[in-house]
Amino acid sequence: MKSSFIGDFRHNLDAKGRIAIPAHFRGLLGNCFTVTVGLDSCITVYTEEQWDAFYEKLSMLPVNQKNPRNYMRAFTANARVCEFDAQGRILLPQSLIRYSGLTKECAIIGAGDHIEIWNAEKWEEVCMGTLNNLSDIAEDLPEML
Repeated sequence: MKSSFIGDFRHNLDAKGRIAIPAHFRGLLGNCFTVTVGLDSCITVYTEEQWDAFYEKLSMLPVNQKNPRNYMRAFTANARVCEFDAQGRILLPQSLIRYSGLTKECAIIGAGDHIEIWNAEKWEEVCMGTLNNLSDIAEDLPEML
């Protein structure tokens, strides 16, 4: 079975915008990876391979249409290549910190093929809202389950 990003971890963002990434995730990310905006006001973290595949899909969007063009811009203009420091931390750009509303306590979650970094309070709201509606959500996905 291929390894995937799973789990929910809590870490603090320091005053310089650095956050420690759990060791399991570091092993899956490799030495160089991409951070960018995510949906629902989180930050997404992709391996090089995952980012390349995602970028290829973005580049196929029709640039003559406003929404696809802006969608592509949002992800690519805010993307940054990152590496870990000696303590297993990454430096998040201030623009992504502002976008996601990160404060001191953050949730770092595995989202299958990527990692998401959330404001911890926002993540609790999203997670509980999803869990409280899981049966309804599952009914909309019959062909997938």
